[in-house]
Amino acid sequence: MAPRRTPLREHEPSHRPVVGLVLCGVVAVILGAAVLRSPREHAPLPAIARYALSVALPRWHTTEPVSEIVYGTRGFDTFGETFLLLAAVNGVVLICRRREPRQGFVGEERAGAREQAAAGGRRHHDSASEDEARRAEERERSGTWDPPTPDATPIGAPGPETAEAMTVVARTAVRLLAPMLIVAGLYLVAWGYTPGGGFPAGAVLLGVALFVYVSLGYRRIEPVIRPDVVEPVELAGAMAIIVLGIGGLVAKGSFSANFLPLGHAQTILSGGVLQAFSLSELVEVGTGLTLVVFALLGMGHDWTGDEEEQER
Repeated sequence: MAPRRTPLREHEPSHRPVVGLVLCGVVAVILGAAVLRSPREHAPLPAIARYALSVALPRWHTTEPVSEIVYGTRGFDTFGETFLLLAAVNGVVLICRRREPRQGFVGEERAGAREQAAAGGRRHHDSASEDEARRAEERERSGTWDPPTPDATPIGAPGPETAEAMTVVARTAVRLLAPMLIVAGLYLVAWGYTPGGGFPAGAVLLGVALFVYVSLGYRRIEPVIRPDVVEPVELAGAMAIIVLGIGGLVAKGSFSANFLPLGHAQTILSGGVLQAFSLSELVEVGTGLTLVVFALLGMGHDWTGDEEEQER
């Protein structure tokens, strides 16, 4: 009698829970020690904080030392971080660039279009029939159909979700919340005596765009966040930051020094260059983050057509 063979089993990667628990414990100890050693309310302020408090009100007419540090005392650091962000945005947009028409010798694109039209005419009838058969097969397999709106899809219907937009409740909620979030973002950047500034305000505006994208679908927001619309605005914000820095160098002999009139403390005009710098950061950061996020999201929408054609 032949010996019984043991069935072959696919080798699965082994997990090491003990190593994971040890690493988590080490991280917890480090974080706990950092929290216990953090300064209390009666501890002396760091030197940079004391300096910001001493110059924020008399020099900039602002009662918010965070804005004074970010756009005043450490303004050159913020300038460098902004253009590092700009370089990162350009890199991501370049990698995720959209499909572009070929550019070759004169008449190549036109000749190629004629050739494709001639070949497409012969395949049009067969391709249309195959497409219709494929769609009917998918509807039969899933037991659903492509609803005209997401509200037309029955609750609990089998098959994957095919509608781009969400339900009427989600769409209505986003339409109500989006203006409030926009006002909140502008409030962060407008008033010189509130913590915030252009960086968090730009992130808030990106959040509004993402909410609209999730609730209404990509096609509804794509005309607004196209690169040819957003990129000029981003470059305008970057140019404004450069002009503010050079203006301080020309007028006061120091890069990004204040050369604008200072309003009364705790008013929208307090801060001089601080407020202008923060507003320019709003434009630069908001548009830059929007370009990055939607360049990554748009890759699937832009290239899906080619993948479907290859499968055919």
